Amino acid sequence: MGLQEMASPEDREPIKGIFSTQEVRQVDTGTGIRKSVQKTFWFVEELDGKIEVQPLNANYIPAGKKRFITIEDVIGRFQPEPEFYVTTVFPKMQELADTVDRADGHRDSGENFTAEFEYGNALQVDEENVRANFGLGLTYLDRGETSKANNIFERLVKLDAAFEKKHKHLFNDFGINLRKNKMTKQALEYYDRALELSGGDDHLFYNIARAHFEKKDYARCVDFLLKAINSNPDFEVVLKFFVWLLDKGLVPEERLSEVRTVVRTAEIAAKRKEEVTSAVGDGIQLEQSKADEAIPAVEDVFANDDDDDLLLQQ
Repeated sequence: MGLQEMASPEDREPIKGIFSTQEVRQVDTGTGIRKSVQKTFWFVEELDGKIEVQPLNANYIPAGKKRFITIEDVIGRFQPEPEFYVTTVFPKMQELADTVDRADGHRDSGENFTAEFEYGNALQVDEENVRANFGLGLTYLDRGETSKANNIFERLVKLDAAFEKKHKHLFNDFGINLRKNKMTKQALEYYDRALELSGGDDHLFYNIARAHFEKKDYARCVDFLLKAINSNPDFEVVLKFFVWLLDKGLVPEERLSEVRTVVRTAEIAAKRKEEVTSAVGDGIQLEQSKADEAIPAVEDVFANDDDDDLLLQQ
């Protein structure tokens, strides 16, 4: 891709590939000043109109902190390296992805020691690889090795990329498994980091509420359940959780009125929906609203978290 093509955003493909920059440095050799040129390679990718750059590590894998630059920066400072991308970087990236895929396959099959070996191979190439770190952490949690899992937790909580939307499934699994392994303090620190980096959604609020429940901090549990239900009024599991908490007398007095109102409102809405469905007949399907289409399936909350329904039946 030429630089002139990049200068015309309306007529070009999104930028993706390896680029280089050069920096001239003066080195004192003792007998005089010598100039040296340092060349740095970068993985550059344009997503949703934003151009993101990430340096390559010693194994020619994009790694380290990402930052955003402008198209003017690309034109003025970066030199395309298409052959280097095709012959060196892309094969290395594909090899790393294949290694992590194999590791994931072994973990899914319960072959945890083989999975650990493959994740280790991946991390030797890219120690900040998000999928490999999550996978290794989940492997340790599956084996109950909380000390090793804690080391992975400390690494992941520092990686901004771990909390990106594309890693959300792994992120949720890891947080849930931290809690299940009684690593509640770590789970809450992990979730706090997610709130800081990406904001909250109904599932994250729910998971935080569960962690506070494990700590028997019922006030904070209710606070985050309320955030979850405000984010998604049709979050059925949260409503069941509220009913269970009310039945056990665990809702703090200052939240009783609000929780009862939420439950009562949901019951009224459910009854009206049942009446409408009954009136139009079973053979007619009501059109789904746009708001309903945006609501995640409730089952997603319980990925690898099969004790939640038991909680509500105690």
